[in-house]
Amino acid sequence: MIYPVLEVRGLVNRFGAQVVHDGLDMEVREDEVFGIVGGSGTGKSVLLRSILGLQRPQAGTIRIEGHDITQLSDEALRAVKARYGVTFQQGALYSSLNVLQNVQLPMVEHLEALPASARDELAMLKIRLVGLPADAARKYPAELSGGMVKRAALARALALDPRLLFLDEPTSGLDPIGAAEFDELMLYLQKQLRLTVVMITHDLDSIFRTCNRVGVIVDHRMETDTLARIVDHPNPWIQAYFHGERASIHLKVAHGA
Repeated sequence: MIYPVLEVRGLVNRFGAQVVHDGLDMEVREDEVFGIVGGSGTGKSVLLRSILGLQRPQAGTIRIEGHDITQLSDEALRAVKARYGVTFQQGALYSSLNVLQNVQLPMVEHLEALPASARDELAMLKIRLVGLPADAARKYPAELSGGMVKRAALARALALDPRLLFLDEPTSGLDPIGAAEFDELMLYLQKQLRLTVVMITHDLDSIFRTCNRVGVIVDHRMETDTLARIVDHPNPWIQAYFHGERASIHLKVAHGA
């Protein structure tokens, strides 16, 4: 049986009396770039934490490559985590480690038998893959530009050759040129490495540049469709989001206006 790469069914997340998700469904297909958007407080980060096994939902199933992570033991969940890569907002690099050491962290955790020399070689390969110069490997996060931090975090996310990649606000804090360059890099790697990408973002430019389908969190659930169709969804928030002044420019281009 062929499973979706990621499938969420009936997800419920609550904090006391506050309902964040109430029966949320989501499905991500192989080799696509799936964007997740929603207003402030709709639970985008809570959804990601649930999918990553960092937070247990009150109800629902979360299947990664057919494995329901809500039912797995810690050991089995650790094995699943080795199959995907993650970048968090602002890069989340360890300030006391240089770039090479940051990129090696997943290898240290999941490839204990790999010799140190092999880790160095593999980490340098990932650093070059994301377009960083070789001398960046010995630099610390405080010595890097915002764009370089994002690329270093991406190199770390790719350390174990995942097929599934989660990006949490990957262009946040970047100027328009830097954001466009990151999107181009992500799309290049997605095609070359046959990655399935799940991207949480508020960046309309990135959504229109990169996403095959979009899931919008509204009313505690998710509305999902292709980008061409989701913009016509009748929900008032979706209409406001995709038909505001900034979005209208992209819509005109898409329709040849």
